[in-house]
Amino acid sequence: MAARLTDKQKKEIIADYVECGSYNATAKKNGVSVNTVKKIVNENANIAQKCKQKREQNTAEILDYMESRKEKAKDVLDAYMEALKKPEKIEAAKLSEIATAMGIVIDKFINNPMKHQLDKQKLEIELLKLESQVKDSQPEEEAEDNFMDALNGTAAEVWEESEVEEDGDEISKD
Repeated sequence: MAARLTDKQKKEIIADYVECGSYNATAKKNGVSVNTVKKIVNENANIAQKCKQKREQNTAEILDYMESRKEKAKDVLDAYMEALKKPEKIEAAKLSEIATAMGIVIDKFINNPMKHQLDKQKLEIELLKLESQVKDSQPEEEAEDNFMDALNGTAAEVWEESEVEEDGDEISKD
């Protein structure tokens, strides 16, 4: 018999499930079976839902805060960019410092289309997570039944095809 999980371990499993949204990934991360993760999450569905809501709330609050500070951040960046344009600053700076500053400017302003590509990839990852959640939430018995139906369907099609071929052979022998 396996060791019982502590409350702390169960909370970690719930938090990990809320974070990644996958029973399989959570099971691998915590070294338990998928069924154990499902059981813990289902037994604590209200806690899992509250964790998810809190995470979404925190994300929204951080984004709101960042949006509220956007103008100040722009002012700081403008001041920094003006300071970088002064010849005495450039002459006093080391080559590595100039290269770093240029790299940051290029990264932030010129590679903006790359940000859109990364955002697209993040959305695709979220879609995969959601698909994984749907797959994980499907009962295993149902998945096995679907597999058996597919096998039986294929066998039936093969059986029907062989009957048609045999009928065709009998007709040609006559």
